[in-house]
Amino acid sequence: MGDTQQIPLCNGRELVDGGVAVPFDVVYAGQTCRAFAIRHQGIVHAYLNRCTHVAMEMDWQPNRFFDDTGRWLLCSTHGAAYQPDTGACAGGPCRGGLVRIALTERDGVVHWHTDYNLQPVAF
Repeated sequence: MGDTQQIPLCNGRELVDGGVAVPFDVVYAGQTCRAFAIRHQGIVHAYLNRCTHVAMEMDWQPNRFFDDTGRWLLCSTHGAAYQPDTGACAGGPCRGGLVRIALTERDGVVHWHTDYNLQPVAF
């Protein structure tokens, strides 16, 4: 197990409660995947942009994941709903929860954390 790294993602002001997500790319289990960061009730969260129902990206417009109420993350394809603070399935055809990515917010900057199966994309 390697040490986890914290990789700067965005300015904290870019993430507005219930607003547009900040996308980023990661290598998850050897595959390059899109991920996204959001803010919900003041706290930042990040997940792989991959629905557990059918492995496809979820946003209904670029970087838009919240439903109209700002209470749920919705998959645009089949309507699977997830809890923004945990990624857990909240309804619809999901199979388990979203893959979480650890975030830290400090000094106005949001960082994501690498893990044994989660790495930055090599340039």
